[in-house]
Amino acid sequence: MKVIMLADVQGVGKKDQIVDAKDGYVRNFLFPKKLAIEATKANLAMLEGKQKTERARHAADIAAAKELKAKLESAPITMAVKTGEGGRLFGSVTNKEVSAHLSTLLNIDIDRKRITMPASLKTTGEYTVDIKLHTEVSAALTLHLISI
Repeated sequence: MKVIMLADVQGVGKKDQIVDAKDGYVRNFLFPKKLAIEATKANLAMLEGKQKTERARHAADIAAAKELKAKLESAPITMAVKTGEGGRLFGSVTNKEVSAHLSTLLNIDIDRKRITMPASLKTTGEYTVDIKLHTEVSAALTLHLISI
């Protein structure tokens, strides 16, 4: 019997996948636990509509990420930090500080876990910071560290 999976079931199929399973297994396990529905024309049309909206949402997310990438890469970001002799920082600049700086400067909220820093930023200068905006889109932010 052809069914549409409503949840992931190990050894059977993943969510929103059309699988062919044995009648007894479907009637006695999948249907009572609401893990699958029968693959009728109406249910297949519903699945196709759901997949279509998911593809549209995914395309919109990628477009928004590309727009944000263009905004981040358009101009370098300058951070003023306290330094000692020779341009060495007291401590180092972390991804949390970069996230907070972007939030105040450009009004962009980026989770600190999405920011990948070079080894450590302990001196003034220019650095390239990678920001993962989407699974398919990442931005290379130019960060200038200047002393106060």
